[in-house]
Amino acid sequence: MRHVLSPSRAALCAVGIMTALAAPARADNVLTTHRLGAALAAEAVSEAVAACGKQGYKVTATVVDTDGVTQALLRGDGATMTALEASHDKAYTVLMLGVPRGEDANSAVSQRLGAAPSPGGLAKLPHILLTPGAVVVKVNGEAIAAIGVGGAPGGDLDEACAKAGVDKISDRLK
Repeated sequence: MRHVLSPSRAALCAVGIMTALAAPARADNVLTTHRLGAALAAEAVSEAVAACGKQGYKVTATVVDTDGVTQALLRGDGATMTALEASHDKAYTVLMLGVPRGEDANSAVSQRLGAAPSPGGLAKLPHILLTPGAVVVKVNGEAIAAIGVGGAPGGDLDEACAKAGVDKISDRLK
């Protein structure tokens, strides 16, 4: 005589077998990531916009997380729509292309490409902007975010404002 399991019992048995066969979870399979808190991200963009505003520049500042997702954004009074896009793309670029420890963000990317950059395949990637104006936010050498600024009359000026934003929160990045 053949014994047939009901569909619900068969499913329950299958789950039990799969659970028994599954390898135990190991700590090296679990990733630990760090993120910049929302309050600090908001404070950083506010300071970056204010620092540029004091110099008469109408800018936008954007903080992106390590996935390239916007975490905080502040469009300063009179900042253009292109400044909004540029601030995001500058921050995204320094995170996605990576910057060696101790180097400054987009300036390092620009220097590696040279005076007459030939971006090659990079030119086809969405949101890659190879101009200065962003700073990576790090904790113990680990990149946790980046802040980009767009709208000042030069990438070096944007980058100085981005640095002001990071400097404002740096004592709390521990």
